[in-house]
Amino acid sequence: MPRGRRAERAAAAARPASATGRFYMISVVASMFDIHPQTLRLYEREGLLKPSRTDGNTRLYSEDDLKELEVILNLTRDLGVNLAGVEIVLNMRRKMEQMQGEVSEFVEYVRHELVRAKAEGWEDRFEKALVKLPPSPLPPRAAKVEEPTDPKVVPGSPKP
Repeated sequence: MPRGRRAERAAAAARPASATGRFYMISVVASMFDIHPQTLRLYEREGLLKPSRTDGNTRLYSEDDLKELEVILNLTRDLGVNLAGVEIVLNMRRKMEQMQGEVSEFVEYVRHELVRAKAEGWEDRFEKALVKLPPSPLPPRAAKVEEPTDPKVVPGSPKP
C-alpha cells in the first residue's frame, strides 16, 4: 500500500462523497475560512469539530463540519466567545435540536392517537361519560386587610 501525502490525497479524492456532500482536506478548509490549519487541529483537540479520517489518518471535513466551523468562527470572531463558551453553546444547540425532535415526535403521537380515537368513536363515549353540573357559586372573598400608612404603627396595636 503506498504511503505519503500524495497517496493520502489520492485516497481522499477517490473516496465517495457521503449523503451530505463532499469532503475537504484540512488545507482546503483552512484556506476557505482564512484560518491556520493548527486552529482546526485545536478545535478538534478541544472536541468542537470531529472530522472523519482516511486510512492514512488525513482529516476530511464534511459539509456539516464546515457549517459547524462557521458557527464556531462566528462565536469566536464576531461575538468574542472563548472556546469553553463555544463548547457550551454548541452543546446547548445540540440539546435544543434533540428536544425539538422529541417534541415533534410527541405531537405526531398525539395526532395519531386523536385520529385513532375519533375513528373508534371515542367522542360519543366522552360526551356520555361526562356528567354536566350546574356552575357552583363562587366562594366569598376574604376580608381585605388594610396596610398601615404610618411605618411606626404596628397592625393590632392600640393607636397613640
